[in-house]
This record gives sequence, C-alpha cells and structure tokens, in this order.
Amino acid sequence: MKTSSPTAAPRHFLAPMPTLADLVTFCDERSRRTAWKDHPNALNGLQLANDGRVTKVGAAVDSGRVPFERAAAEGVDFLIVHHGMYWNPLPPLTGQTYARVATAIRANLAVYGCHLPLDGHPELGNNALLAHQLGLEPARPFLQPREGGEPVGWIADYADTRDALETTLARHYARIVPVRHGSAAPRAVAFCSGSGNSAVPELLAAGADTLVTGELREEWYNFAEEHGLNLYCCGHYATEVHGVRALAAEAAARFGLPWTFVATDNLL
Repeated sequence: MKTSSPTAAPRHFLAPMPTLADLVTFCDERSRRTAWKDHPNALNGLQLANDGRVTKVGAAVDSGRVPFERAAAEGVDFLIVHHGMYWNPLPPLTGQTYARVATAIRANLAVYGCHLPLDGHPELGNNALLAHQLGLEPARPFLQPREGGEPVGWIADYADTRDALETTLARHYARIVPVRHGSAAPRAVAFCSGSGNSAVPELLAAGADTLVTGELREEWYNFAEEHGLNLYCCGHYATEVHGVRALAAEAAARFGLPWTFVATDNLL
C-alpha cells in the first residue's frame, strides 16, 4: 500500500519592515507635494531623517518640542506635520531651538512636513475635508496662488440656511467666531483652513459670500459688513488637523503600521 508523504507545513513570510525611504516616497506621491507653490521655507517633504526604520506613523499640526515629546512617548518614529521645522529660517542650534531638534533626534523621530498640499489636495486636503465634515461636496477650487501651482481652497454648493451651517459647525468646533453680514441662505460656502486673510477679498468674485476658515485679522469685520459677507472662524489649529490625519492614516494602511494623532492644547 502506497502512502503519501505528509503535507509540508505552510511557510509564513513576514512582510519586510518599511523603510523611511518607503514612507517618504509614498507621502511625496500621494500628496503631490511639488504641485503647490509654497512658502520658500515650508520645505515640504522630509525635514529630519531617522535611522531609516519606521514602526509607527504620527500626525501633528505643528513642529515643536512638545509635539515631538508626545510623539516619542507614543512610539512614533515618522511624524507628518502641517507646519514644518523651517517655516522661519532656523536660528543657531541653541536654547529652545536645540531642545526641539535634540528631542526628535534622541527619539529617532523622522519629521515630514506638508503644508499647502495638505490644504488644497482634493482628497487629503484640509479644505476638501472641511467640506465633507459638513456633509458638503467640494464643487470647484478657490484661491489660485499668484506664484502658480494648484489652488489652495475649495467651494461647495449649499442649499440650507446660515443658521443650519452654524449649528453644524458648532458640533465639530469648540469655539466659533461668527460674522453675519451675508445672506441668511447662502448658495455657496468657501473653505480656507488656517489663516483666511487672503481669502476674504476673493469671495464675491468666486461666487460665494460665506467663508469657513481658521482665523482672520480684525480689519475684515468692517470689510464683511460693507460687502455683505458671512465669516466663520473656527480656529487655525482646529481647521488644520484633517490633512495630516488623512495622510498618516493612508500611509499607515499602505504599510501595515499603526498610527496616531499627536494632539496639543492649542486653541488658537
């Protein structure tokens, strides 16, 4: 009687741990970071390397000693930030500047900055995600930079009242500063995360009288009163958490890694 040989046990291969270069390439391509003409010191992309290994992805709005400390405490070694390390020219590495950079280096924390791409991206950007958060669909781009490149903001068609818009915003944002001088039933809502100072004078020409943004200078109140605009300031930080979260979640999913949002107590 012929017997069959025992079936060999299946082999289980572990996927190789992704490298820093893998994460950077993915983020560069997914964010299309070179499509936006950003502030010269934004330096979008990898801003601080680590030893080349990545085990956990993090997302934060700002670079800083405290965000870096909190990321390190959660085991993050690849941190995506909206406001990068070099927005202002980096001063000598002394004092708090040294403490900030040293915190990241000691924790083997790589830092990847992504500014305007994570404002204007049609899927991952703060402004498209702000519209989605309110149940709206971004219909057309808004705020074409004078330096060229992709637009930064988005406009969504709207079919409800101004009061309903405020109620929805209040469900998502702890502090809202409303300026109500536009239509009580706006037909379109524009979105400009973070600072909206460049957006206000562009609203009417873009076919909108209502803006959801992070913060505005005081002078825009009189402008809104004279031109009939609704302005809603929901916090610079609060309106810019969305893009870094979205990119971190996609990067982590792509490489089978955990991820976390590194929050701070910023109410500005």
